[in-house]
Amino acid sequence: MELATTTLTWYTARAGGLLAFTLVSASVVLGLALAGRARSPRWPAFALEDVHRFLGILAGAFIAIHGLALLVDGFFNFTLSSLLVPGTAPARVVPVAFGVVAAELLAALAVTNHYRKQIPHWMWRRLHYLNFAVWGLALVHGITAGSDSHLYWVAGLYAASGGAVLGLLAWRLMRRRAFAPWPRRLWPAAGGVFAAELIVALTLGPLGLHAIG
Repeated sequence: MELATTTLTWYTARAGGLLAFTLVSASVVLGLALAGRARSPRWPAFALEDVHRFLGILAGAFIAIHGLALLVDGFFNFTLSSLLVPGTAPARVVPVAFGVVAAELLAALAVTNHYRKQIPHWMWRRLHYLNFAVWGLALVHGITAGSDSHLYWVAGLYAASGGAVLGLLAWRLMRRRAFAPWPRRLWPAAGGVFAAELIVALTLGPLGLHAIG
């Protein structure tokens, strides 16, 4: 019975972490698309913004599930303080610290979003850029601390996320130069492909954790 419980919590922790990263990635991708004035004829702008905010809230919920499952699971002996204070984890100290900082930054951004109307817009906008830090820290945390990094579909998830985020970021920057020579307009696609290939190489190579299946 104890082994079954440990197995369940361990799978819950892994699934919660992967789902949280997927939702954070989707939120960042949608935010970049909205910032680049991407629009859908079927979805008004305010509806897309609501989806963007909901994705962040849902990501926070799965981060909580991820942390709670690690707290209950007895393999690594995580405590509440080791899940809240970076650098105090009982194992994989630095990789886990990346995840802790990402989760706490996301929580802080949720607070600023809640009080968006009470703070200057320019301040909120600059704080909102920290979503890139949340995503980047979560990506590094997943690659270096996640025990599923050796799986090809997980590496593909990280690669697709990296390619989409970097590609859209390049597209947003290049969009300001509508009359740039056509080779420059290929940079978003090239940047996305390069990011995806680099992430796959790092995940399946030096950064990925392959000792635990």
